[in-house]
Amino acid sequence: MTGSETPSGQWPEQLTELLAAYPDTEIFEVLLSDINARLRGKWVSRSNIGKVFNGGLKLPLTTLSFDIWGRDPLGWMFDGGDVDGICNPDVRTLAPVPWLERPTAQVLLSLNDVGGRPCEYDPRSIVRQLSERFSQHGLTPVLATELEFFLFRKECDARGRPVHSQTGHGGEDLIGGQTYGIEAMQDVSEFMHGVRDACQAQNLPVDTLITEAAASQYEINLYHQPDPLLAADQGLLLQRAIKGVASRHGMRASFMAKPFGDQAGNGMHVHCSLIDKDSRNTFANDTDEGNELLRQAIAGCLATMSDSMLLFAPHLNSYRRLSPENHAPTAPTWGYDNRTVAIRVPADNHKAMRLEHRVAGADASPHLVIAAIIAGMLYGIENKLEAPVPVVGDAYKQFKPQLPGSWPDALGKFSGSAFIRDYLGAEFQRVYTATKQQEIDEFNKHITPLEYQSYL
Repeated sequence: MTGSETPSGQWPEQLTELLAAYPDTEIFEVLLSDINARLRGKWVSRSNIGKVFNGGLKLPLTTLSFDIWGRDPLGWMFDGGDVDGICNPDVRTLAPVPWLERPTAQVLLSLNDVGGRPCEYDPRSIVRQLSERFSQHGLTPVLATELEFFLFRKECDARGRPVHSQTGHGGEDLIGGQTYGIEAMQDVSEFMHGVRDACQAQNLPVDTLITEAAASQYEINLYHQPDPLLAADQGLLLQRAIKGVASRHGMRASFMAKPFGDQAGNGMHVHCSLIDKDSRNTFANDTDEGNELLRQAIAGCLATMSDSMLLFAPHLNSYRRLSPENHAPTAPTWGYDNRTVAIRVPADNHKAMRLEHRVAGADASPHLVIAAIIAGMLYGIENKLEAPVPVVGDAYKQFKPQLPGSWPDALGKFSGSAFIRDYLGAEFQRVYTATKQQEIDEFNKHITPLEYQSYL
């Protein structure tokens, strides 16, 4: 049991406070993030929410392992009898859901087996366990996510493709999205204010909101948190809030990695530092370069990047984003204040010394991305790895693609990785491999329109 879970038979104070602040609440959405970051769970009536906090809610453990279409992984789901797990709500994620018509609240869950042990392939449990491993070194990761997304019209075109919300006077697609454009932000001000209001209601610490490179593309950043699980939860719940507010405004928000082949894709950049027990930044040494610990952490991330690629790019479409012209890294590189590398050390106050991991797409699970990053950092620190010379100039021109460039290649690296097994767990490795192989097999069954056009 963690500090965020409630002992059996007790009604958490945070729940009492929420119901006092929102007395009309009718329904609670109890939410479980599966390994694809799709939210599963149940609606629970207000009168039964106490049961959830007293260990009375169960879901099959396989709920965590559903493929992208919500199907069980057929190769192993019956091996253990498809048993139930006990849902553990995290009181820190209790919040109203202001974009819904009916008064609703939400809470995130983790799954334990019936013996009380955390499910080994629960993304939240994996992050929590890695945090505990860091604490054995007297260190705490401090993280913040930056999320890019597209804001589309609700309807698709006749071929099922998304339709831009940001268009020219004649309805034509724009060439660009006016990066950092203030007027472009004013055009979607009601939506953006709606996101800010929803985040305030849900205690999601939004930092900045901007327009991005492509038409209809935006980015929203969160403040850093000295708690990897909380940072991951906030990234996931920010995605949910953006989608919910967009729907309320008659639009569709998408974190798809590459909706258009000729336009920028959506990334998820993660900033990370480490603090000690006195909250001092352990990467800082009063220089612009940082210290040996920073370079060990970077070296670990570089050494484990290929093995972790399936977590940074978990879907077929994810690999369409990974091209040099789209600020998407294709090689394990690093440098100071250089946006062409995979790991950037931003120029900032020495006390804010940190790394920025730039590989993941916005379609990835925030929990598994953060797990892969901090596990890589831990690997570098525990093995005292040395980082290569930092890249100066255009890394895309200096380094050929070295990271897995396709879904099957990434799966092969992941499934055979000793690093994944030792740091994220053998059972998670097995389950995630089975789920992703099932998804690959499904896509391989389908003939694309382009194939008919070319070969029929």
